Amino acid sequence: MRYDDVPKLVNEFLEYMEVMRNRSNNTVKEYHYDLRSVFRYLKNYKSNLPLDNIDNINIIDLDIDFFKSIEIQDFYSYLKYLNDDYKLRTHKDLKSTSRARKIASIKSFYNYLANNRKLLDKNPVVGLETPKLEKRLPKYLTLEESTSLLSSVKFNEQKFGKRDYCILTLFLNCGLRLSELININFKDIKDDRLSIIGKGNKERVVHLNKACLNALNNYIADRKKDGVKDRDALFISERGTRISRRMVELLVKKYVALAGLETRKFSPHKLRHTAATLMHKYGNVDIRALQQVLGHETIATTQIYTHIDDEQVKTAIDSNPLNNI
Repeated sequence: MRYDDVPKLVNEFLEYMEVMRNRSNNTVKEYHYDLRSVFRYLKNYKSNLPLDNIDNINIIDLDIDFFKSIEIQDFYSYLKYLNDDYKLRTHKDLKSTSRARKIASIKSFYNYLANNRKLLDKNPVVGLETPKLEKRLPKYLTLEESTSLLSSVKFNEQKFGKRDYCILTLFLNCGLRLSELININFKDIKDDRLSIIGKGNKERVVHLNKACLNALNNYIADRKKDGVKDRDALFISERGTRISRRMVELLVKKYVALAGLETRKFSPHKLRHTAATLMHKYGNVDIRALQQVLGHETIATTQIYTHIDDEQVKTAIDSNPLNNI
C-alpha cells in the first residue's frame, strides 16, 4: 500500500511497518494520517507560512535533510497547534489518548530513520514525552439494558432485522471489535467456532454460544441471495457489498435509541466493553480466559474489565458490621 501524498521515506516506513512489523492495514492507515498531519504542519511552520490551508499542503518533496532539521520543540509546537485547533472547533481539549497516538507515530518513524535506516546522527524524539493517560472505567450496558437493546430489534418490522440482531448478538456475546465483525467471512465459521483476525493480524478462535448460533442461522437463512457482490462476506448491505464500519455504527445507534438508551454513551466498542463486563461479572470468567476471548496482547489491558461496579460498592458498604450500630 503506497500513498501519493507523503514523502518517499514515509512510504518506505509504512511498508516496513506493514511487511516487517506485521501491522494491520488500519494501524498503517493511522500512521499515514498522523505523519501526513505533522509534516504538513511542520513544513509551513518551519517556513513561517500561514496554517489556514494546512490540509492542502504538498509534502511529497520532503527529504532526509528536512527530517534532520526538526527539533523536539517543533513537535511540541505541533501538539499545541493540534490542541488549539481542536479546542476552537469543539470547545474541548484534545484527548490525551489522541496526543499519545500521534506521538507514538512520530517516535516510530524517527526510530525507523535512526535505527533501521541509519540516516540520523541525532534522534530528536528521544526526549519526546507521552502524555499521562487518564484512567477511566469502561462504559457498558447493564444486563437489563443489553436485553432491552436486543429486544428493540423487531424482525417483522425492520427490513434487516435478522442481520442487525445477529450483529448485536455477536457484539454482546463475543466481545468483537468493530473491524473484526465487518471482516467476518463465511469460511471463518466452523461449527461453533469463529476464527477472527484481530489487531496486529493475530488470529484467535472465538466460541459461538447457543444465542450466537441461533442468530447466525436465522440471518443466513434470510440473507440476500441475488445481486450479492461480495459473496464471501457474512454481513452485507442492501447493495450486496460488505457492510461498512459507518453502517454498523449507525445501526447500533438506531437500536440504542429504540431501546430508550442514550445514544451518545453507547457505540460498537461499548458493546465490546459490555460483553467483557458481563462475562466477568456473571460468569466468573478467569481473567486469562477473558484476555484470550478479547484478543488482548497483555493482561493489563484486560484488567480494566475487572472493575467494581456500583452494586458491588453498595454491598461492600452495607456489609460493614458498623452498619447495624
